[in-house]
Amino acid sequence: MELYEHYLDSLAKVAVHVGLGLQEGQELLITAPIEAVPLVRKITEYAYKAGSPLVSVLYDDEAAHLLRFQHAPEASFDKAPQWLYNGMAEAFQAGAARLHIAGSDPNLLGGQPPEKVARANRARSLAYRRVLELITTHHINWSIVAYPQPAWARAVFPGLPEQEAVRKLWEAIFKASRLDTPDPVATWKAHNQHLAERVAYLNQKRYHALHFKGPGTDLLVGLADDHLWAGGAVQAKNGAVCNPNIPTEEVFTAPHKDRIEGVVRSTKPLSYLGSLLEDIEVRFEKGRVVEATARSGADVLNRVLQTDEGAKSLGEVALVPHSSPIAQSGLLFYNTLFDENAASHIALGQAYSECIQGGSQLSPEELEAKGANRSLIHIDWMIGSGEVDVDGITASGQAEPLMRKGEWV
Repeated sequence: MELYEHYLDSLAKVAVHVGLGLQEGQELLITAPIEAVPLVRKITEYAYKAGSPLVSVLYDDEAAHLLRFQHAPEASFDKAPQWLYNGMAEAFQAGAARLHIAGSDPNLLGGQPPEKVARANRARSLAYRRVLELITTHHINWSIVAYPQPAWARAVFPGLPEQEAVRKLWEAIFKASRLDTPDPVATWKAHNQHLAERVAYLNQKRYHALHFKGPGTDLLVGLADDHLWAGGAVQAKNGAVCNPNIPTEEVFTAPHKDRIEGVVRSTKPLSYLGSLLEDIEVRFEKGRVVEATARSGADVLNRVLQTDEGAKSLGEVALVPHSSPIAQSGLLFYNTLFDENAASHIALGQAYSECIQGGSQLSPEELEAKGANRSLIHIDWMIGSGEVDVDGITASGQAEPLMRKGEWV
């Protein structure tokens, strides 16, 4: 029990002081699975101690979510609680910080009709659009951390008894989140500095495109005009410095939505809203997906691509070394927060305005004119491994090695 208390205390402290950079006098809105109550309470304690005047919590019950798919009227899957997301957007516009605790069952909706899943996802995306814009433009400081609820632990460690699986997932989260040091806050400060140096190097190089080459992958990703690389800590518009993802190992930027060519194969399964997509293969022409297959979850993938026009292009390209702690754990987490930090990846959908020079001051139309993609969705999937090479392509067409066999050159 003392060990779990240590895990909860360390993660809560890092979530508030590193993940959020919560400011004195700032409200906090937490969204979390209902199983994460112990972590939510510890985070709430640290938030109040940091000077927050009000912490509000919205819990999600996956069992109730599944009951909707099993029993709700057919016509209801085009509905979403717009009133709820309006309230969240209002909170963020008023300056509240946002913390999400991840830990969903990756197989929750695996047995449900893909059409229902796709309709519900699209309805939610439409209702959530204003919230997503406030987050992706860093209007406020926000962060995501994880809690090892039993259904997720069973997926990661299927051969173990539930209690043992939860214990091992706690250990994995603890290590991946760089909490296994005497002073995790100082550890994160050093890690952010390392990522900042990598970001500065890539911004100085001003590459025109990236070329990924590996088994099943030969992909040229053009980079947006006036693109910026980012990674690690971010300064939000309210001045707070936050780490949006705990853990994080990536440096990332905005692709040019019209300059993506070639084929790419996923190197890890993607767990997306209760569905598992495995062995994704996609072909791009002139920035758009023209062919897409998957060994499992193909119906979900193709319905995701129909969300809107921007869903067929990319909003993010990220580089992650194969030697990252998460990759070296050898675990498949079935959770994008972790799996994206084990491998270089791309994201279908919305681009981050921070990845365009002066992006926070530009309109959506001005961002699009520079090549930044716009969509209701943002879905990361992994394309890097120890077998994938990456070149930076200069404006003159010269290829410069960036990664060989998944490692920085």
